Amino acid sequence: MPAHAHVQHAPPALTEAEWAHARWEDDGGPIYEPPPGPQAGHWLRIAAALTDRLPELADREDVLVTCEQTTRSGAPAAFYPALARLEIDRALFAPLRPHTIDPSQPGDEENYPVAWGAFTHEAAHAAHSRWTTPPELRGTALDAAAQLLEESRAEHAHLNRRPGDRRFLRSAAHTLILADCTAKGVSDRWQAATVAALILARRDAGILDPDETEPVHDSVTQILGPDLLATLTAIWTAAHTTGDTDGQAMLNHAEAWCQALSANPAALEPAPDSQPGEHTGGLATAIGAVLGRVRTNEAAQNAAQARVDAARAARAEARAARAAWQRQAARLAEKVFAPGSRPYTPGKAVPGRRRSPVSGTRPPTPAEKAAAGQLARALRAAAYRERTPTVTASAAPPGRLNMRQALAREAQLAAGATLTATPWTRTTYRPNAAPPLRVGIAVDVSGSMDIAAAPVASAAWIMAQATALTDPDSRSATVAYDRSVTAITTPGRAPARVTQFDARGGGHSLAEAIDALTSALGLDRPGAGRLLVIASDGYYRPDEAARASQRITPLRADGCAVLWLAFAPDPHPLPGTALLELADPAQAATAIGQAAIAALATTNRP
Repeated sequence: MPAHAHVQHAPPALTEAEWAHARWEDDGGPIYEPPPGPQAGHWLRIAAALTDRLPELADREDVLVTCEQTTRSGAPAAFYPALARLEIDRALFAPLRPHTIDPSQPGDEENYPVAWGAFTHEAAHAAHSRWTTPPELRGTALDAAAQLLEESRAEHAHLNRRPGDRRFLRSAAHTLILADCTAKGVSDRWQAATVAALILARRDAGILDPDETEPVHDSVTQILGPDLLATLTAIWTAAHTTGDTDGQAMLNHAEAWCQALSANPAALEPAPDSQPGEHTGGLATAIGAVLGRVRTNEAAQNAAQARVDAARAARAEARAARAAWQRQAARLAEKVFAPGSRPYTPGKAVPGRRRSPVSGTRPPTPAEKAAAGQLARALRAAAYRERTPTVTASAAPPGRLNMRQALAREAQLAAGATLTATPWTRTTYRPNAAPPLRVGIAVDVSGSMDIAAAPVASAAWIMAQATALTDPDSRSATVAYDRSVTAITTPGRAPARVTQFDARGGGHSLAEAIDALTSALGLDRPGAGRLLVIASDGYYRPDEAARASQRITPLRADGCAVLWLAFAPDPHPLPGTALLELADPAQAATAIGQAAIAALATTNRP
């Protein structure tokens, strides 16, 4: 059974070839250096990298790691405490080729979890197996039991330091230990107990899950009986709490193990029974079932982790894309809203200067001034937040008298007890600041929108004045767009006159208009009532509509309301916008005001 052959407390014996080389050197022959294999250089590099990584696992810097064609013990990996040397079989890295393996890069171990799991297990021994069996007891049943209990004890101690290594230890367990148990089979009670120590003890150490080890638990119970299994469980549980250097306690646990199984501690480890019991064949089947369950769970966990990694990568990519877009939008806003700026045409430079759609200014009419005042009052009412009440209790006035507490106070006075009653309650109200308003207005000035130019220019002025009157922190801005983007009103500055413009352009740069307004006003940031108003008939080319939709969708996800004003029949609003059809263009100011009130009323400060 695969119990402890990989832990060698004595230096390894020399092979016949090594004896021959030693005799040759003693006779005065030159030092023999075997010819390097075709991949020897890569394996030396891998071994050196593993040696450099070992301190982070074992908290030791004196252990040398080598990658061998076959370890001296014959186990997949082996640790020699006397030599401070760790060997690992190259076959564990299959099917990877040596030149593709680079343990010096953190995360490369994901490509060979079984090899790294075996490496981690030996590192656990290097860190925590700080005791040895006395030489006179080595090879006995006591030694075998002690080393068997040390397997799960070392991994349990390692997980307490590095819980993230659990999945690598699981990979080593189901690929090396479980597979080996299944291949060799079980023939008697001692071997059944060994299987329990290798599998069920790892369950209690936190390596394997209870649902995975259930078949072995049931089969071992049939072989050993529930009482004996409970006794063995208590022994390995006690071993898990034993200190790294307490060798005597581990030998005591091993002696109790032998006594429970009626084995002579001073004799050799019991040999496999030549006549298996009636339930031993079923244990091999149970081990195979455990192997299947572990692999299924590992596959499910790997798939879940892959989904988590993919989601994390997608979020990181989205954050990077958003940051890049914010930088681009900020540059665009600087060009659009720069003092004295001309119409900005996105994309390739167009020969000549673009004609501005602004045709002049005019003083606001009395009706527009009145509308701005009415809208400001409505916005202030929508922004009002109820005061937050706070109730406090006290032993003395002022406040409202609570008779129950007053009677309790009188009783405390009469009894000479400590006064704890609070018969007076008082309610105070803390005002809540109203959130400011951010309103961006994008006006389509292509030829089909000529009828709406005058009322929307009026609405832009009314909104700018109303938001300025509502709160000093409130801001609005208006841009006109066709193929170019032109600032009509700039953020934070309420114009004294109404800006007039013509609608005679071609093309639709709505995406760039939204970018400029979003960056200038912070429409994608919480802490304010945010509204984007688009005045257009929606007759765009597919590419223009798609680019604009890519801006509207994240804006709505960020909490910005989007209103689509249409003045012509059969409008084509973009998805995600609230359509408002107006038969009379003069109704635009009222509609925008109502939408702004609704957006502000549902906004809270973060």
